[in-house]
Amino acid sequence: MSIIKIENMSFGYTNSNETLTNINMEINEGEFVAIIGENGSGKSSLIKCILGLNKIQKGKITVNDRIGYLPQLTEIQNNFPATIEEIVLSGTIPNNVFKIFYTKDDRKKAEDVMKKLNLYDMRKKCFDEISGGQRQRVLIARALCSTDKIIILDEPVNSLDSKVVSGIYDILNDLYRNKGITIVMVSHDVERCIKYCSRIIEMENGKIIKDIDSQDYKKKEA
Repeated sequence: MSIIKIENMSFGYTNSNETLTNINMEINEGEFVAIIGENGSGKSSLIKCILGLNKIQKGKITVNDRIGYLPQLTEIQNNFPATIEEIVLSGTIPNNVFKIFYTKDDRKKAEDVMKKLNLYDMRKKCFDEISGGQRQRVLIARALCSTDKIIILDEPVNSLDSKVVSGIYDILNDLYRNKGITIVMVSHDVERCIKYCSRIIEMENGKIIKDIDSQDYKKKEA
């Protein structure tokens, strides 16, 4: 069953210049999809169109469930004055944008997610006191409080060291294989995408040039 469907979609930051041209793609429930390509190929623009942050000029995007979103670390203030627990809890806000207080169910969900990602014991620490890898785990936890169906990540391991990167991929792999969560991830790390993802979409100059099973991609690149 498709969870995201894009039909004949085009987008540009100006009316005279298309950043994305005639995009057609479908993400099915339970997939782990990597979107790869050079800088400027349109990967992040595509993600923001799916999220409704970019207004498309042509075509149609259908999203059949609530999305949890993890932006690039460069878009996040490292000195954000909040605890880990507060940031994770804030992921429940999309369920009710008018809420003033968190419910018992909200707090239980945040607690469960923090325990799952080994954050519970440090939940009272401030966001600016923890490492880059820990921050990414916090933001993944926040995304999981928004939804238990699909998360979208924009270069989640950029600028992190190799050991931390492996840990983040292990978390994503567990969510995909054992929790049934659909994952869409923008990445430059083709080698790990082949290892962990079920499918690879490659972009170039605002167009999809490959949409293929990850193991078939490996054979074609060999």
